[in-house]
Amino acid sequence: MKATRRIRADRRPASAHGCSGGHAASGVPRHTARRLAGRIAVQCRRPACVRYLLAPLATSLVAIPAFALPQQDALRPAGIQALHIVRLWNLTLVVTGIVFAAVLAVLLVALVRRPRAHETTPPDLRGVHHPERRTRRFVVGASGASVVLLAGLIVADVFTDGALSRLPIADPLHIELTGQQWWWQAVYPPDHGRPGFTVANELHVPVGRPVVVSLKASDVIHSFWVPNLHGKKDMLPGIDSRIEFRADETGTWRGQCAQFCGPEHALMAMLVTADTPSNYAAWAAHQATPAATPQVSDVDAARGMQVFLQAGCANCHAVQGSPAAGATAPDLTHLMSRTTLAAGVLANTPANLAAWIRHPDSFKPATTMPTLPLSDADLHAVVSWLATLQ
Repeated sequence: MKATRRIRADRRPASAHGCSGGHAASGVPRHTARRLAGRIAVQCRRPACVRYLLAPLATSLVAIPAFALPQQDALRPAGIQALHIVRLWNLTLVVTGIVFAAVLAVLLVALVRRPRAHETTPPDLRGVHHPERRTRRFVVGASGASVVLLAGLIVADVFTDGALSRLPIADPLHIELTGQQWWWQAVYPPDHGRPGFTVANELHVPVGRPVVVSLKASDVIHSFWVPNLHGKKDMLPGIDSRIEFRADETGTWRGQCAQFCGPEHALMAMLVTADTPSNYAAWAAHQATPAATPQVSDVDAARGMQVFLQAGCANCHAVQGSPAAGATAPDLTHLMSRTTLAAGVLANTPANLAAWIRHPDSFKPATTMPTLPLSDADLHAVVSWLATLQ
């Protein structure tokens, strides 16, 4: 009976669940995803630890809206560091592919040339009395070739590692990136007379200029990975590290935390946008300015700012130019200049922003952002003010 009730409940329209759109991010029809998630929850009568491991699967099918980030592709390098890695990958693929094909060929020859026998056929003891020198030479030769090929790959790996560490870093752009459950904080220090500023989940860098990213983790181990630009680099609590890269073409690329860091690990993405130097300078100058004060004529925005400050939002979030000075959640000074919300989970629109504030745990069940008991009028006012933070 419980299973029946659960499956029937999952047949309700999408609007009854507070979700918009017709498909999950995985491409599975939403009604099918809900039914599958319901069956997982009902039929899983295993220990609690197993149900805990299955929970992210159900969440990923149901809670994530239809929103696609730019492609994350290690085989399409956009910088010299990623190009070195792709070359090593191609060499490894060719060598291992040849070895695999050779092993299959030898196996097929052995199958075709194997002697046919039946129950009364006497055992073949020729190899015992007469050593198979030809076979021995073949095995020794194949073993030697394997050693040479493996040694060659090791040498190629060492040379690639050396190339990755020799990126010229004259006049680099410095960024201090901190991984937190489950979002990214990026601090841009003062640069060439421009004041510093803080953003979240989305980085901008100038094309052709080397970037030095100082990596930190505030809680658990994270891993910085933007495959179009570089390889992975772990971020360990209490241990500072750094990664250097250079974008050689304009574009936007997806990054991802590559180290399991908790239930919402898969929902900890970032975007890195490479701009022309002039566009980057304009973006950075804008990000360094404080948020505009709501106009007196904009009643909703002015009221929304007061609700934001009084409802406790300012205890975690900062908005430069306002009394909000929290330091444990994303800086919202220029929130609406970003493409996504919640580290790549939602497109940054006023409707999605309202949905996120109303029920953040429906998109990230383990998120540390609390659900605030705002009235519809207060929620509308807060979103109206946040929408002015361009």
